[in-house]
Amino acid sequence: MSLVFIAVLAAVATQWAGKYSSRTLVELNNSTFYQAEASDQWSYYQAKSIKHNLYEALREVAPKDSGAGETAIAACNAKVAKYEKEKEDIKKGAEALEKKRDASRAAATRSSEHGGGMGTAMSIFQIAIAMGSICLVTKKRSLWYFALALAALATVQMIHVWVM
Repeated sequence: MSLVFIAVLAAVATQWAGKYSSRTLVELNNSTFYQAEASDQWSYYQAKSIKHNLYEALREVAPKDSGAGETAIAACNAKVAKYEKEKEDIKKGAEALEKKRDASRAAATRSSEHGGGMGTAMSIFQIAIAMGSICLVTKKRSLWYFALALAALATVQMIHVWVM
């Protein structure tokens, strides 16, 4: 009967390991998505910077002594101010996406660590089941105690992973 109980615990550990593995993949996918979005925002920022620099250059070469020149300089100043504001907004959006990317990477790392710990518990459960099965064939009680000790160790590992 104890072997059935150990097998049930091994199945639970396997299920949890699968959950952590799936969570790792989802978070890595989210991280990739946020990275692509941030890259798009930085490209948009660069395009705005090019336009910003173009209007700054036009402002420098505009004639300064005529009325038309003053109008052109004022128009360039307005465009420069507009692009500076847009660049700042785009920069904040890109940095926010990079923070989300970093958070997803950190979550993926944590899930991966949990999955590895649960894999260790699964391996110990499998060894315990093997020892218990050998005990049934050989009728050696010491193997049964060893199997129970391994199952207890695997259970502690499983709980440790779950709690951390």
